[in-house]
Amino acid sequence: MKIKEKYPRQKLLVEGNDDQHVIWALCEKYKITENFDVIDSRGYDELIKEIPLRFKTSDLKTLGIIVDADENVQQRWEALRDRLRNVGFSVPDEIPSSGLLLSDDGIKRKVGVWIMPDNKTNGILENFISFLVPSDDRLFPFAQSSIENIESAKFNRYKPKDRQKALIHTWLAWQEDPGTPLGLSITKRYLTTDEDICQTFIEWLQTLFAEEA
Repeated sequence: MKIKEKYPRQKLLVEGNDDQHVIWALCEKYKITENFDVIDSRGYDELIKEIPLRFKTSDLKTLGIIVDADENVQQRWEALRDRLRNVGFSVPDEIPSSGLLLSDDGIKRKVGVWIMPDNKTNGILENFISFLVPSDDRLFPFAQSSIENIESAKFNRYKPKDRQKALIHTWLAWQEDPGTPLGLSITKRYLTTDEDICQTFIEWLQTLFAEEA
């Protein structure tokens, strides 16, 4: 079911349902004011198509974009950069490690980009989540060993690009509430949000959507 959009001036585009629920959980954790819609674009290809269409909306003030780097963070950044330049933003050649935050006085709009996991390395949302596994967690090394063992035996059915998904969801299957979704794993405090990467992400999110009352 499509979530009804409530905030015409501020939007955050994400690739999927897991991303959506992780953002909501982090907003709840950090008491971030709910003044923007988190929109499940149903995949990267659809999200990319949506960017110029969103900027054609006269009421839009702020557009946030969160995508996975997947297997080529530079290629993903260049695709986003070129589309934002095409709608009038003066975008730098490289994305800042703390995420892109950009205002354009000419079009009086703001844009922000975060490429999972950390704007620098290849990976996906689950790589970001793995950074939040507590350093003293005693189950995570066993989950890593399990993944390595089935790969050594060539029993794995997932593709190499999905390895981190397999790892995180294996670890989550062993929690008090097995199979907890990613967003709820933050709410239930299976994950820590004290890590530097999480703090940097929260600062990016708060700054991007800070001004709209």
